[in-house]
Formats: sequence, C-alpha cells, structure tokens
Amino acid sequence: MNDKTIKAKGYQLVFNQDFEEKELDLKAWIPFYLPHWSSREKTKPRFTLENGKLILKIDYDQAPWSEEFNGPIRVSSLQTGVFSGPLGTSIGQHRIHPKAMVREEQIPAHTFLPRYGYFEIRAKASANPDNVSALWMIGYEDRPEHSAELCLVEIKGSNVEGNKAVIGYGIRKFQDPELQDAFFEETFELDVTEFHTYGMEWTQEEVSFYIDGKQIRTIGQSPQYPMQLMLNIYEIPQENSDRKPENYPQKFTVDYVKVFQKQELSN
Repeated sequence: MNDKTIKAKGYQLVFNQDFEEKELDLKAWIPFYLPHWSSREKTKPRFTLENGKLILKIDYDQAPWSEEFNGPIRVSSLQTGVFSGPLGTSIGQHRIHPKAMVREEQIPAHTFLPRYGYFEIRAKASANPDNVSALWMIGYEDRPEHSAELCLVEIKGSNVEGNKAVIGYGIRKFQDPELQDAFFEETFELDVTEFHTYGMEWTQEEVSFYIDGKQIRTIGQSPQYPMQLMLNIYEIPQENSDRKPENYPQKFTVDYVKVFQKQELSN
C-alpha cells in the first residue's frame, strides 16, 4: 500500500521504528523471546544498530533459547508484550510444546498492543537454509482464546533460490474458536536478500497482505482483540546442517517497522 492510499484510508502513523537512534527504543520493544518458557538471560537477542538499520543476528556462540522445550533452535527476537502465569504452570503466550511450563515468572507488560491497522516492514532476509526471518503478531493471551497469530511475512532460507522465494503469510487460529487456519506459502519473483516492503492491513472484517505495495491476498476473517508484534530471526538446524564459525553471524536486517491506525483506533 502506498503513502497516498494509506492517507486516503484515514490512517495515521502511530508506531514508527526507523532505528536511527544509537540504542534500541525500550519504550517500544521488549528485548526477549517468550522468556516465560526459558528465562530473560537465555532469550536476550543478539543485534546491532548500524546506519539506521536494526540487524538481528544469530552468532556462532549463541545457545539454544529453550533446549528443554524447543530443542536446538536459536533465536534473536524483539516483542511488544509479555504475559504468563505463575512458575510451573502452563499459562503463557504462544505455548511452544504440550509439555511447556513456565520456567521464569514474568511481570505482565506491553509496550504496543494494537487492534487493527496497516502494518509494514522494510527488510532483507537471510538465505541460509537454517534461518527463518519473520514479522508476526500474537494475541496477548491474557485469555486463552486470544491466541491467534497474524503472520505478516515469514521467509525461510531453505525456500530462497536466487530471484525467487517462497513467502509465508496468513492466519493461524491456535485456540481462537472464531477463526480458521489460513496460512499460505507462495513463490514470488523477488530477491529477499535485498530490501523489500511487506505489508498487512488488518480490519474488523478481513486481513489483506502486500509485497512492495501490491496486494497479494485478502483473507475474509479477522482476530477481534489486541495483538503484539514479534520480530525475529531463527536458526532451525536442518538434517545436513554444518555449523561453522565462518557462516556467522546470520542476519535479518530491518530498515523500519511502521504501524498506521485510524484516529478512532489510536486513542
């Protein structure tokens, strides 16, 4: 969606992360990944801010974030909310395994929990087959049914081939009884290792997805509750993975993340 269309629809900029500052904006981001299933210490992201870009990284010496429940997966992530129950309970956002239990209690917090709007990221992803780069949203999950996922963009390095890549996007219902799974993986003619924009318009009735300003699909259903942003790069080792120091750091480079809402929704 272009600037003219955004303005014509009555949207106003309410969340503008252009990473021009020398330090991460902690009023906007919580710099951990689902820490209740692990700990804040184990889920701190590796990143740098360089030339107006956020570079989320996986380093060679980085440990898995939750080996107990998620195996060898490594992740560097930022999010805009965190909620979980008491130590030893199964209450928590985005439960990653049927046996997952809260390993570190968290003080419930949120920096940005929008409901509806237009969301856009400009970024370039890793083509390493072990990497997944993504911007997605999850319900705050203070109620179990407020658990759906809106995936704006998901890029698996294993699905990148020159100027073509499979892009994942859509809705996952999880415990939301009002939704149906509608997640898509489609091939597009673009080099995802170069900068592109990925957008999503979320309204009360539907969710539409965009790549470089072009609408690619509209899904006729919509979560009806506030959701938080999840911005991350994963290392998910493949069967033939060979971890070597020279292959690191692995990077997901983000130019900006912007959110626009209509006036009645931004108050």
